[in-house]
Amino acid sequence: MSGAPKGDVARLGWDVGGAHVKVAAFGADGRLKTVRMLPCPVWRGAEHLTAALKVMRGEFPPNVPSAVTMTAELADLWPDRPAGVVGTTALLMRELGASQLVLFAGPEGFVRPEEAGAHTATIASANWYATAAVLAHLIPAGLLIDIGSTTSDLIPFRDGRVGARGFSDAERLANNELIYTGAARTPVMALARAAPFNGRWLPLMAELYATTADVHRLTGDLPEKADLHPAADNGPKTIEASARRLLRMVGQDLTAGGEARAVALARHFAGVQLHQLDGALDCVISGLDEPPELIVGAGVGRFIARKLAERRGMAFLDLADVLTDDPALSSDAADCAPAVAVGLLSAALSPG
Repeated sequence: MSGAPKGDVARLGWDVGGAHVKVAAFGADGRLKTVRMLPCPVWRGAEHLTAALKVMRGEFPPNVPSAVTMTAELADLWPDRPAGVVGTTALLMRELGASQLVLFAGPEGFVRPEEAGAHTATIASANWYATAAVLAHLIPAGLLIDIGSTTSDLIPFRDGRVGARGFSDAERLANNELIYTGAARTPVMALARAAPFNGRWLPLMAELYATTADVHRLTGDLPEKADLHPAADNGPKTIEASARRLLRMVGQDLTAGGEARAVALARHFAGVQLHQLDGALDCVISGLDEPPELIVGAGVGRFIARKLAERRGMAFLDLADVLTDDPALSSDAADCAPAVAVGLLSAALSPG
């Protein structure tokens, strides 16, 4: 991720997820200075989140205020979401400093960490709302498609307002505004039950042999920074290794000349994922009074959002061209959009 001088930082925006921690640093002039992202398997224990926060916070000066949005409360480290919000907040208070910390609570704005227990429903998984709220103030109308490593958010916005029909994960799942498919961590077995191979439809093995990182690596679409977690077999992240993993899904081994078959299989799965998201987009648009003319793509999988726009003949705007005018930061900013967004939204709270 992109670097910047350590000293010229006035505030930090954080997106503390269950698989990654992301931070965006802003200078006293309000400009984005740097963006960082680290893999963080929170489900394996709170110590992983603590370690990631220590490393990332240590890159910046002390006493810099932090604004945080979170999805780490979803990790099965916690018994439920409210406990996850409170537990994650306790870690944040310890590592970021309680007096310098505010939590993003969606339409309720920012709350102090001591008040987290009274706002768990709006603090939980509100990162998508931060990005959409910033867009709603910058662009007259459109539909945000943020495709990360694990999930996809489809959020309409118009006339300065976020137009989502749901807010909680359950509501957004029901409205097709949250789809559990992403560019890297989604198990291939979640995409389909069978796939075409050697002239037949072969059932997929219900095993974590391969992920969408393998799919998009084989099609040539996977961005370098999109796949930060270990591969399904903890093996290398090469074309050959991805081909071997993907072929296992249909009970095949990689043999001489077999990479071409694996690439064909990957193209099929990429098409299945695109079709799934296209159907969700149909559903979201069907609930709007005015269909959007613009798709704004965010996240490490925004190359998929671009394909959705192209197949519909809709205008496409890469969020990399919106959040900063610094070309060295633009791609990272779009990859980590909620961290940047919550930093922008918190500007009024910071002396910087």
